[in-house]
Amino acid sequence: CNLQPKDAAKMPESAWKLLFYTLSWSYGIYLLFFTDYPFFYDPPSVFYDWKKGMDVPTDIAIAYLLQCSFYGHSIYATAYMDTWRKDSVVMLLHHVVTLTLIAFSYAFRCQEQGLLGARAAWRQVVLGKPRWVSRLSRDPCGPPNPPCSLCPGRFWFRLYWFPLKVLYATCYSSLQLVPNIPFYFFFNALLLVLTLMNIYWFLYIVLFVAKVLMGQMQEVNDVREYDVEDSKK
Repeated sequence: CNLQPKDAAKMPESAWKLLFYTLSWSYGIYLLFFTDYPFFYDPPSVFYDWKKGMDVPTDIAIAYLLQCSFYGHSIYATAYMDTWRKDSVVMLLHHVVTLTLIAFSYAFRCQEQGLLGARAAWRQVVLGKPRWVSRLSRDPCGPPNPPCSLCPGRFWFRLYWFPLKVLYATCYSSLQLVPNIPFYFFFNALLLVLTLMNIYWFLYIVLFVAKVLMGQMQEVNDVREYDVEDSKK
């Protein structure tokens, strides 16, 4: 494939995440749109008839098992296997926060809202990974500016749908429907931390677009990578 050594080292990471996110997101789409669960169109419904110790449907439990195993692995992979980037510390924090949310939302039977939040975040990743794999392989037919094309998607799914669908339900609707819901501040604090991380990564894309428009970049590079800066010195 005529890959440069540094790109060959990054290919397995991107290809693995593309495969996992595609399968996981597809399963989430099935749960949200091809079953009787109403919580995508009616997010507050996740708290209708909520009670401690309620049963978790098997299909949602499978989704939680997949998510927990992936983010548990991702903590180790980010620290010891993946290419170290400027945002790797933030990525580690993201994985820890996400794994904590997944585990505790399952334990306290907020599994529907956890599933909805994961789908809102992962859709943009699924759309983006093929573009980065294309970039690494130097595919001439691949999209020329991946972050430019991802900017609207990241904003729509992580900075619009995530607050609209997830934060609205957890911050507002939960208190209206279950006034004494446990760990209210704990869950919402972690969700707000994820929102701040989404804004942080969106700013990286804005930075890339600005550099392209001002002519400071001659080729597609990930502005998070240290080797991009080293090559300019």
